[in-house]
Amino acid sequence: MVWKALVTFFFLVAVVAATACAHTGRRTIVDVRVLSDNGAEFAKYMTYPRLRQDASYFYVEAIKGQRYAVQVTNRSNSRIGIVIAVDGRNIIDGARSDLKKREQMYILAPHETNTFEGWRTGIDRTNRFYFTEQPDSYAEKVFSDASAMGTIALAVYREKLPEPVRMREKPSQKDQAAAGTAAPAPIESRPSRTFEKKNEEAGTGFGETAYSPVRCVKFDPEPTASEKIVMKYEWHSELCRKGIIPCEPENRFWPDAHRFAPIPDDFKG
Repeated sequence: MVWKALVTFFFLVAVVAATACAHTGRRTIVDVRVLSDNGAEFAKYMTYPRLRQDASYFYVEAIKGQRYAVQVTNRSNSRIGIVIAVDGRNIIDGARSDLKKREQMYILAPHETNTFEGWRTGIDRTNRFYFTEQPDSYAEKVFSDASAMGTIALAVYREKLPEPVRMREKPSQKDQAAAGTAAPAPIESRPSRTFEKKNEEAGTGFGETAYSPVRCVKFDPEPTASEKIVMKYEWHSELCRKGIIPCEPENRFWPDAHRFAPIPDDFKG
């Protein structure tokens, strides 16, 4: 299918590396981190929704007023396309996102790492992400949309490779006659053109302009996403209220649930 020009003109990326005992038992296609401007990762905690969804879910501790970036690393040996949505809006064109292949996305080369710092407002610029209150968020102020407030979501699409052409012998007269009555083959859709980068309720604001050049590349995504990651960012107080992090005063006789016995320095096992 040939998509409209504005739909196919761009394309973006992402996934999460778990912290706080968040080993998943399987290798993911991408590693996703939410970073501050000093390079530190905002604390992240894996969670498991009651209704099982085809995605990985995490909580992230947001710090009010701080700028942030989404860093994505492609761990695979092939190119991937990544749709990124912040507060439910695609970070390239601001459109409402459902993480579908028709949306604009970023492209990552094999084993490439890129950092997405803001809303794309031009071929060479973005406007920075920062944690703020919901009324000040970009999604609320511009689109009056709070349907996915406080989330950073990513869908990873593998590249659809052309099928190998099978060599065959010269057709017989019978085959030629049958071919003459066959319906014409459908026209293949053209690969989408994409961008490749040269990263109360909390929301994400529309911050200062930053230099961030991109260029168009061709990329034909597979029909369905190979991986999805959803991160819900919350203030510290809200994570405490939900029991995501322990916030009671520490008792020196009662070990925290996330602490483990230390391994002796001379242990050889």
